[in-house]
Amino acid sequence: MTARDGQALVGIIMGSDSDWETMEPAAKRLRAFEIPCDVQVMSAHRSPAVVAEYASSARKRGLAVIIAGAGGAAHLAGVVAAHTTLPVIGVPVGVSLGGLDALLATVQMPSGIPVATVAIGGADNAAILAAQILGVRDAAIQQRLEKFKAELAEGVKQKNLRLQKKVDSGHAG
Repeated sequence: MTARDGQALVGIIMGSDSDWETMEPAAKRLRAFEIPCDVQVMSAHRSPAVVAEYASSARKRGLAVIIAGAGGAAHLAGVVAAHTTLPVIGVPVGVSLGGLDALLATVQMPSGIPVATVAIGGADNAAILAAQILGVRDAAIQQRLEKFKAELAEGVKQKNLRLQKKVDSGHAG
């Protein structure tokens, strides 16, 4: 499951190019983890044959996980999951109703068609989840994840130290 010659391991797809602002953090996070990805725009409603082909041929192309972001009706992740046995992670995009409609459309999948769903606009977490899935069989990715988690913990420790200094000096809120 490791990348060979920069071959994409994760597909990032979105229903519209206007979703890129929401989905770009996934590409950035995967890049930081040194995980090659493929980024495409395709619509479950306006180009369903393209979506079906992308999903059904994903494994042959070397993909191991697909991240699908969509707003509104947000059927993209579910349609992809219907056409592949790869893990699919849905990112609800906040287009209308604060993204609640997209969240509900993404999370309410019928039995047999699972889609892992992150928070509205949670593309960064989708990329981290994809890395964790890949890291099960790739020691290098697992090591990068462990470093990332340690950096998160250190960041919290530093924030607490700064707060304690404010509290001790009487400058806290």
